[in-house]
Amino acid sequence: MAQATFAAGCFWGVEEAFRTLPGVTKTTVGYTGGTVESPTYERVCSGRTGHAESVLVEYDPARVTYEQLLDVFWNEHDPTTLNRQGPDVGTQYRSAVFFHDAAQQAAASASKERLERSGRFRRPIVTEIVPASTFYPAEEYHQQYFSKQGRTCHR
Repeated sequence: MAQATFAAGCFWGVEEAFRTLPGVTKTTVGYTGGTVESPTYERVCSGRTGHAESVLVEYDPARVTYEQLLDVFWNEHDPTTLNRQGPDVGTQYRSAVFFHDAAQQAAASASKERLERSGRFRRPIVTEIVPASTFYPAEEYHQQYFSKQGRTCHR
């Protein structure tokens, strides 16, 4: 199994998009990219921890490629809005790829460049591509939130 970490706004909808993808074996919503140890949802929402709401994706590379995960990531949000997705505003909702190795870094950078050249977006892509840091799982009630609530994302 391999791991990938993405931030694309509210983690509930992003998790659902990855969780239902064939080849993904597990998803965990949580917080990464910040400076506070063991952050809570309330602290992350304050915008003062530096963390982004993120999804840790565990996947089988024989069934789904990292590039396919990147495609889901780009399609799941607007990568041109800085620190905002829909009604959610703040650095905790930033767009980011947290790479786990050099191959992921190269793939994410190439994917971003292709998307920029495609003309799909009129504004520049502001997605960060940065090394993965400590990932803190969110509280249990956030895990598979939409599935538990029988709801779908507002996207």
